[in-house]
Amino acid sequence: MPLDSGSRIRGPFAPGLDLPPPFRAVVLREVGDAFAHATQIAARAGAGTLVYVGRFDLAEFAVVLEPEEPLRTARRALYAGLTALADALAMHAPPEKLISFDWPDAIRIDGGLVGGARLAWPAGADENTPPAWLVFGAMVRTVATGEQEPGLHPFATTLEAEGFDAGSGRLLEGFARHLMAAFDIWQQDGFNQVASSYLSRVMPKKGVRRDLDDNGDLLVRRIDKTVVEHRPLAPALATPSWFDPAIQGPRL
Repeated sequence: MPLDSGSRIRGPFAPGLDLPPPFRAVVLREVGDAFAHATQIAARAGAGTLVYVGRFDLAEFAVVLEPEEPLRTARRALYAGLTALADALAMHAPPEKLISFDWPDAIRIDGGLVGGARLAWPAGADENTPPAWLVFGAMVRTVATGEQEPGLHPFATTLEAEGFDAGSGRLLEGFARHLMAAFDIWQQDGFNQVASSYLSRVMPKKGVRRDLDDNGDLLVRRIDKTVVEHRPLAPALATPSWFDPAIQGPRL
């Protein structure tokens, strides 16, 4: 799923952001919604458009993709995006800090929920043809606000609380580079390595093996059972597991 640096990518570079080609940043004010805005402009803005919200408490961004494979398999871009984000986080993490996923879309640091990802595609798109666009969006909680004081929400965390040394701008730059690397691996070697990287961050469970089907569905095999549990990806993406609409951010 390569990124295309064609002429349809528009929008100025964000001041202070060092993004590799073909990414172009569109910066919204703090009250903006990166995921919604990227979805609205995806058809005309084109692949590589990266929408970024200048919030102090969240790293919030979304990138437009133009896959070359059918929608039913192109949704696996969610895993490439999450792997890229985890790799970007790892660059700024304290030693031995555990970055993990809850399938399919949540990100945890040492067990505390810090954010997650979303994926959008055109309404009514045919499962068996390439969609005109996909939008991968992510949020990562960087610092605590008043209602997020340490100890008040023990199952949530922030980058600051976990000792990370990067702000949202540096995280975004790292994400862009790791995303390009993930798509290069996918294009050259197939999806298996991307799948392995993603699954390596899903918390292991004794006696359970997890795999990703060709369409991105999760396959769960238990040692004591012969039946394979099948968890479809597309319905799971309809309601992000980590997102709280009331606060427009990761759950507390």
